[in-house]
Parts: sequence; structure tokens; C-alpha cells
Amino acid sequence: MDTSVKKRWVSLYVENDVGVLAKISGLFSGKSYNLSSLTVGETEDPTVSRMTISLYGDDKTFEQIKKQLNRSVEVIKVLDFTDLPIHKKEILFIKMHSLRRDEMEDVFRSAAMFGVTVSDYDKNSLILESVKTEAENDEVLKYYKKYFLTRMEAVRGGSVAVESVSRSDR
Repeated sequence: MDTSVKKRWVSLYVENDVGVLAKISGLFSGKSYNLSSLTVGETEDPTVSRMTISLYGDDKTFEQIKKQLNRSVEVIKVLDFTDLPIHKKEILFIKMHSLRRDEMEDVFRSAAMFGVTVSDYDKNSLILESVKTEAENDEVLKYYKKYFLTRMEAVRGGSVAVESVSRSDR
């Protein structure tokens, strides 16, 4: 069995009930598993939520995690997305303040170049919104940090993922 540490993706269908998120995240913290991201949202069925979780781990550890999740009463279904073709995106907001007029113009231009949206602005502040893969958002963030690190705030939501409908979609 390959024991190399790599990024893993798991999607859970869980009961949409009070305390389920705490119980599932407690499963990870109790075993000292560190999550890269965790997102939760209601599905088309209001009694069911879907969690998308990413973490780094080896095969043995990840198999233990999946077994523990499958034993949890609140978990309806566990999907291992690690080696499947999936579509995944995360949201990134970057809020910048104390910008001069020329800097504002530069940010508007660079936002268009990156394909991100200026979702709010006033005369010297703005908010960028980027819905991309983690790696693409890493690049966006890296670029703006280079110029505006002390005048910006970044907020990232965890990735959400869904299995591809076409096996050729990668």
C-alpha cells in the first residue's frame, strides 16, 4: 500500500441537524488530523447537508478516517474524491484599503487580467471576489500580497467539489 502523504478529498452527506458539524470536526481533532478546508452547505433536500473536506494524509490514515466517518450515525454517505475527476472551486475575497487613484486603476486592470470581480468599491478601497481553484486563488493572492500586503485582508472559503459528469473532464 502506498503510504505517501498527499492531498485527499472527501465529500460527506450528513444529517442537517444541530451539532453534526461539531461531531464530524471533533472526529478529526480527536485523532489530531489537520484539515486543509471544510465547507458545509444544505443540499436540495433541506434535511441533508453536504460537507467537502480536504486534508493531507497517507493511505493508511485516510482509510482510518473514512472508516470512522462511515461509523458515524449522522453520516449518510462518504465519497472519496481523491482520485476521481471532480470540479472544485473556492471563494476568495480580498479587501484593500488606503489605495491611491493610480493603485485603484491598477487593481481594476489586474482584476480583469485575472478574471476576478470587483464586487464593491469606494474612492480608496475595494473588494475583489474570486471563484477559482485553490491553486488559481493562490496565484491571485500572491500577486496582490506583493503590492498591498499591509493594506489588504484576505478571506478564503473552503473548496466545494462535485464529481465530473464526463470521465474526460479533468
